[in-house]
Amino acid sequence: MDPKVGYIQLEGIRLHARFWQPEEHTPEKPVFLLVHGLSSNARTWDLVAKYLVRAGFSAVAVDQRGHGLSSKPIDGYDFDSISTDLSQLVKSLGFARLIIVGQSWGGNVVLEAAARDPQLAKGLVFVDGGFIQLRQRGSWEQVSRDLHPPPLAGLKRADLEARIASIHPNWVPEGVEITLGNFEVLPDGTIRPWLNLDNHMKILRAMYDQDVNKLFPMVEVPVMICPADDGSEMAAKKRGWVNLACQLIRDCRLVWFDGAAHDIHVDQPETLGRHLVDFAGQIG
Repeated sequence: MDPKVGYIQLEGIRLHARFWQPEEHTPEKPVFLLVHGLSSNARTWDLVAKYLVRAGFSAVAVDQRGHGLSSKPIDGYDFDSISTDLSQLVKSLGFARLIIVGQSWGGNVVLEAAARDPQLAKGLVFVDGGFIQLRQRGSWEQVSRDLHPPPLAGLKRADLEARIASIHPNWVPEGVEITLGNFEVLPDGTIRPWLNLDNHMKILRAMYDQDVNKLFPMVEVPVMICPADDGSEMAAKKRGWVNLACQLIRDCRLVWFDGAAHDIHVDQPETLGRHLVDFAGQIG
């Protein structure tokens, strides 16, 4: 089923969101709030949301500040502001039972918000994120250079579509299409990222300064971590981060996605959806 779309006005910012609800809604079931990663967009959760709806769950995916169709202020890209956005969003939605799922940087946002407000949700899921420690990759100068986004603005949409499809040959066409939602299409057929470069780098700097190891013990609800292992050297380092996170979180479950791309929610949506449903059943 197609989602309903709309905007949620928070204090000083308006967030764009997508809403899914099964035909037979069960109030006792938790609702999934789906939070995307850096320079991504809410549509990347579409395939996972469709699985959740088939399983009888409602879901909401949101474009975070500066992304997609949400407001794009020049400031507020620190974790204090972004986690406040998420807390205000949760209160505005008003769901009694909520599981918040964050991918990549979105996982780190969810971690920050849940550490600040232990009653924010009934459970948390970190999808190849939430444990990211950029400081472990070297100096800020090195990290900012290594993770500086590629200059994609000005590419033809068709060329970018072909590039994404070549990088991810196993993705279904819808997976490529929703990833293209990370970009605004201009009248001449070229694209530019919805998240501008200055704000992108502000978020990277906030991630570099964040100390996730101090936040893990502050989380009081069950957590499921879903990291991707693509066999790279970075994936090997990631195992250390993830293992430490599970030691510091009071109630932690771990599900590795071997061979998966960083965007697990696009790469293996049904497998991820199945684990989300299982997690919802485990935490009651």
